[in-house]
Amino acid sequence: MSQLAKNKKIIVILPAYNAEKTLRKTLDDLPMAWVDDIILVDDASQDNTVELSKSLGLKTFVHPKNRGYGGNQKTCYKNALALGADIVVMVHPDHQYDPKSIPDLVGPLLSDEADAAFGSRMMIPRNAIRGGMPYWKFAANIFLTAIENAILGFHLSEYHSGFRAYSSRVLRAVPFEENSDNFVFDTEIIVQMRKAGFFRIKEISITTRYFPEASMIGLRKSIFYGLSILWVMIKYLLWRIKH
Repeated sequence: MSQLAKNKKIIVILPAYNAEKTLRKTLDDLPMAWVDDIILVDDASQDNTVELSKSLGLKTFVHPKNRGYGGNQKTCYKNALALGADIVVMVHPDHQYDPKSIPDLVGPLLSDEADAAFGSRMMIPRNAIRGGMPYWKFAANIFLTAIENAILGFHLSEYHSGFRAYSSRVLRAVPFEENSDNFVFDTEIIVQMRKAGFFRIKEISITTRYFPEASMIGLRKSIFYGLSILWVMIKYLLWRIKH
């Protein structure tokens, strides 16, 4: 653990839905020397995620009704800020993203090179394909990322990773509670950072892991997700015209 990390409170958030089978694996891979606290928010799971989380001693918050991926993040961030987080790291408890990369992810925030850091499956050519990402999802990722870069002016290799770290400065500045409760939340918060105009984003390369227990939205929901991203981009362009 770096000296810089010792001076910052790093909280890991776990937005959970039916994560009973993979939660323990995820926790086993967390580099706990870099983690000060863990929050799990359960989005009305149908399995024993809540019971397992509590038995493992995690700070556990439960949605009585399913709110969606974005709605889960809202509860995660609110509680992390309330606990005094300086850096909030989102780790999906389905074990699709490797938590062992947390030191690399938070590094740019600790050294004040960035205000947010994203794990990218796309930085290394075809790395995502080797990790099992379906070809149609790989192509859609490239297509949407190109559009988002062109409109937002960032130079990211991927906008769609769920392995992320945000400084508390970002989360206190952007109105993330106004965002969608769905998967497009991840893009909306990037747009809010762009609107603020002064936040820096860094990427690190991460491995891709697709397996039966890992959550993945199907083709129909993916099409809706892609259309939702395009609508967010249109709304941003309209905002730019007015400002």
